[in-house]
Amino acid sequence: MKRAERQYALVDLLRGASRPWSAARLATEFGVSPRTIERDIASLQVVGVPIYADHGVHGGYSILSDYSLPPLNLSATESLAVLAGLALLESSPYQAAARRARAKISSVMLERHREPVNTMLGKMRVVDAVAPLDGSVPIGMLSDAITSRRVVRIDYLAADRTAGISTVRDVEAMELLRAGDSWLLAGWCRLRDAIRGFHVERISRLEILDEVFTPRDPALLEADLARWPTRRLA
Repeated sequence: MKRAERQYALVDLLRGASRPWSAARLATEFGVSPRTIERDIASLQVVGVPIYADHGVHGGYSILSDYSLPPLNLSATESLAVLAGLALLESSPYQAAARRARAKISSVMLERHREPVNTMLGKMRVVDAVAPLDGSVPIGMLSDAITSRRVVRIDYLAADRTAGISTVRDVEAMELLRAGDSWLLAGWCRLRDAIRGFHVERISRLEILDEVFTPRDPALLEADLARWPTRRLA
């Protein structure tokens, strides 16, 4: 994420937060050092963004409540649908981006919708059958690889993850799939010389290589996916 993009996202996150965020927590959220966060906040304060620090055990950075965007013109049901949909991405490769988007939507929601929407969200649960691995794939790497048609090198754990057995695969990253409780990276596996789907929670390491691959015939992926009912998000 570029510096300007991170600073915009930082403002959106603080604007939608119900309590202060520490520099350490913000650093973890954005994948940078606490010192970088402090420099970002100092830069924003210089241009007039009203970010202030609360001291103490539960302190951190907050933004003045009246620093907000105009209310978003969504009905309560539409706001609920958007926020619930973003919440479902908490177990996806886009979890941090989804949290920031939720904060942005929450911060501009009509005030009269806030209580009923939050009440309903509090009565929704998701049972994720597959627990993500510690140190999961860094945010945005899968999207970057797919959109730039790059070959990725992955350490892929066997189905029995407790055994710790993995193989190294070079994969032409093609698409992301949602299958049941799992996200999969679909691509051409050069080890197997065929289309394969890789469960994201079983990718323990991912490296984007410099090689840009020549697109394969789309019919290869379509034929492989024809075994299951699928739909595109756009």
